[in-house]
Amino acid sequence: QVQLVESGGGLVQTGGSLRLSCTASGRTPDTYNMAWFRQAPGKEREFVAGISWRGEFTFYTDSVKGRFTISRDNAKNANAKNTVYLQMNGLKPEDTAVYYCAIGDKYDDDSVLLWDYWGQGTQVTVSS
Repeated sequence: QVQLVESGGGLVQTGGSLRLSCTASGRTPDTYNMAWFRQAPGKEREFVAGISWRGEFTFYTDSVKGRFTISRDNAKNANAKNTVYLQMNGLKPEDTAVYYCAIGDKYDDDSVLLWDYWGQGTQVTVSS
């Protein structure tokens, strides 16, 4: 089993910042890419940002470019945590959603169907 646990969500005013974290544990693949998705009420889940196994490649949806930054820790030992972050600056009301992290094969794949493991999500609310 693979577990993904997100944290860091909350309520923030327009223009504010939040930093989301997601830690993977359990029987994770030897190498894996990670991503953030989000789902607003009444809308489909959408890709936000992805990062490659070593963190050398990133990919963003157009609406967050220049405002959000994805990064990751990647230490591999028995006590290490594999964690991905999403630094969100210049938040807008339209960024309000539940944010999910995921594990998959391709860091730049924006299809929900092609990501294998998911966390439970963390709520981000941006007030106007």
